[in-house]
Amino acid sequence: MNYTTILIKVRRIVRSINLESKKVQKDYGVSIPQMLCLEYLKSSPNYQATQKCIRDHLKLNSSTVTGIISRLEKKGLLARLPKIGDRRTTNITLTSKGDDMLKNTPDLLQQRLASKLSKISDEDLENINDALDLLVEMLEIEHLEASPMLTGEETIMTPTREELDDHSESM
Repeated sequence: MNYTTILIKVRRIVRSINLESKKVQKDYGVSIPQMLCLEYLKSSPNYQATQKCIRDHLKLNSSTVTGIISRLEKKGLLARLPKIGDRRTTNITLTSKGDDMLKNTPDLLQQRLASKLSKISDEDLENINDALDLLVEMLEIEHLEASPMLTGEETIMTPTREELDDHSESM
């Protein structure tokens, strides 16, 4: 097998993630992380969660989640509500407008992939995982933080020597 075939397949995966991200943004006016935030709220008890719960679910930093919540609130897709009995805590809740938008959106690429991965054997999962580990190692990108969410919104930057040194010291 020619290695170019592998490169094309990797590029096809990356391109599909980017195309989906652009399509969701164009068709629904939200980013994939914003949509994932809304979906998390929809699956939460009483359609509510704290910002910390959302952050932990999305595996994103606090400032990114704050921005996601603020943009969705401006669009009327979610609302911030003071927690009854504890005004220091704010609950983020899905609005009916947010719920209506979710009803009209298709399953995301990662949801379709997760569904299909859940149906294959443990041996096949292990083989896929091993092959991906090898690719990550070959690309020398083990140091990159990554969310389990496929968003297409991040760019891969080559780390500086200092960043690589910092990473190796923390191990």
